[in-house]
Amino acid sequence: MPVEKTDTLVVGGGQAGLAMSEHLSSCGIPHVVLERNRIAERWRSERWDSLVANGPAWHDRFPGMEFSGIEPDAFAPKEQVADYLEAYAKKIDAPVRCGVEVTSVARLEGKTGFRAETSEGVIEAENVVAATGPFQRPVIPAIVPDGAVQMQLHSSTYHNPGQLPEGAVLVVGAGSSGVQIADELNRAGKKVYLSAGPHDRPPRAYRGRDYVWWLGVLGLWDLDVPKEGAEHVTIAVSGARGGQTVDFRRLASEGITLLGVTQSYENGVLTIADDLADNIAYGDRNYLSVLDEADAYVERYGLDLPEEPEARLIAADPPCVTDPILQLDLSEAGITSILWATGYALDYGWLNLDVFDEKGKPRHRRGISVVPGLYFLGLPWLSQRGSSFIYGVWHDAKYLADHILKQSKYRAYDDYVHDRKAHGEQG
Repeated sequence: MPVEKTDTLVVGGGQAGLAMSEHLSSCGIPHVVLERNRIAERWRSERWDSLVANGPAWHDRFPGMEFSGIEPDAFAPKEQVADYLEAYAKKIDAPVRCGVEVTSVARLEGKTGFRAETSEGVIEAENVVAATGPFQRPVIPAIVPDGAVQMQLHSSTYHNPGQLPEGAVLVVGAGSSGVQIADELNRAGKKVYLSAGPHDRPPRAYRGRDYVWWLGVLGLWDLDVPKEGAEHVTIAVSGARGGQTVDFRRLASEGITLLGVTQSYENGVLTIADDLADNIAYGDRNYLSVLDEADAYVERYGLDLPEEPEARLIAADPPCVTDPILQLDLSEAGITSILWATGYALDYGWLNLDVFDEKGKPRHRRGISVVPGLYFLGLPWLSQRGSSFIYGVWHDAKYLADHILKQSKYRAYDDYVHDRKAHGEQG
């Protein structure tokens, strides 16, 4: 089979890969996008049935195309998000090849560029963009052994309440996924325990504006350096049922039993950290800080936005917070399933390049890696707070495409000089 050649190989056909393709096309750079499944596959098959986007449709989109059939302030269902991305690929005529898996990328010997082994043959490219995003390998902590309960699953394989066996369920992780799934299971009549660690808890909306609008006007989407330890801070936010502020105290009043961080397991009993009150208070401080900044912005610029004093009313802590459970006997609690909403790890096993630090994270600056010609796109905090979101990845992709174009001009000059020397001309 002959070796295919292209200027830039983009690995991944989700939002990052499509954004990259659009900007590469605008720069006139030949490229190919390889996607091992379908476009936006994770939205279709690795999310629960009732999931909606966590941001409103006017915001969580590419600049060049609006969502159709949905109000701008509504939250798009997951299938509609996937359909949107597929439609966008057609709009920009992205050269996406679905069902093609990249198994290995290595440096070409003695010259610039890379050799990519794929399920459909070899591709050589001057540049490679790893656009596979942050949700690559589901993480389940090695705490509860197999067989301790009837079912253990990661949030990526949860679809609906009917999937779980009879009995109570423990949801571990109180970010957006964990909170929404716990709420859904509780509304379906399940007895739910929710293990919550430290988290940010922003208001869904305040003074008539969505949270994403406030982050925009306050310049918080553009932050380029996270506070220490906040690169992957858990954020409890939801667009479910029209969008509501996540309130753990309300969840407790509706029947969910809140727990601190799940630490260890022995002989059928979980040990729970005595940190629930601190974790709830941490989220409250984050919530109130957004209100404070929003109020200051309104006053500074004289905006006609209605005051909302009731937003600052915080209910008393429920008994599960004031008298926390520190030992949870799974059998006594009737827990037959554990759902781990514990996030994902990066998986770049196909990149055979010296580009990772001692923690396995890519070494890069704004997506430009330490290996010339290799780029990363779609990761949290790639260049700013919004880098892993649809609108943010679009701007990061533009920066990388401009860099690729600039480097191609340097290569073109070098080829020009080489050709002149080969013909005996002066450089």
